[in-house]
Amino acid sequence: MFKWFKKSSKNLHPINFSEVGVDIHSHLIPGIDDGAKSLEDSISMIKELKNLGFSKIITTPHIMSDLYKNSPEIINSGLSILKERLAKEKIEIEISAAAEYYVDYDFEQRIGKERFMTLDDKHLLIEFSFLESPRNMNDIIFKLQLEGYTVVLAHPARYQYFSLEDYSSLNNRGVLFQLNLLSLTGYYSKQVQQNAELLINNNFISFVGTDCHNMHHAKLYHKCQTLELWHRLLKSDSLKNKNL
Repeated sequence: MFKWFKKSSKNLHPINFSEVGVDIHSHLIPGIDDGAKSLEDSISMIKELKNLGFSKIITTPHIMSDLYKNSPEIINSGLSILKERLAKEKIEIEISAAAEYYVDYDFEQRIGKERFMTLDDKHLLIEFSFLESPRNMNDIIFKLQLEGYTVVLAHPARYQYFSLEDYSSLNNRGVLFQLNLLSLTGYYSKQVQQNAELLINNNFISFVGTDCHNMHHAKLYHKCQTLELWHRLLKSDSLKNKNL
């Protein structure tokens, strides 16, 4: 049976992000999407994420056919430059790169014709339009699964056209959900925060991520650490970040 809301406004002792260890969603490679603008931006954000408790980062630049035409070559080249800078500044943190793929017609046409960049050897991070889901969403998911991918849907709480039944249907199809940490705080909207609570109450969340784009974001994550919702999510034992 679906669970609805268990309201709590109290703040608890802070639990930092060493409990999950790995940030699986961020935009830290400079100059290739709407994330870090410079190497200095990247380094500042990574330092902050490390201070918050993360020991590993899988950064995920956008790949969008009509806006961010990134490729594995572009992403890996940027990652190499970033790693060199981290080594030079003696910042010890494990970092690798995958991508956040925007699901549209172009993306669907590429399934089976190229190997997508994954979080490990199989987990593929995708995102949908914030306005409406792809009309053939289930077919696209099925095609990806036939190719051996485990589909991870980025920030599901932000798709406000989804109902609880929609979330349940995706979950039953084997789609894993990655929650943005700032969704817990109401940063995006009250509705997104309520969706996050709904997802947590129904044990639908498999991963959390920062979706960090800039230092403004990076300075806000500490607010999550005392939230009852964050504590409840950790206690659910559903998070798989450390497996990546």
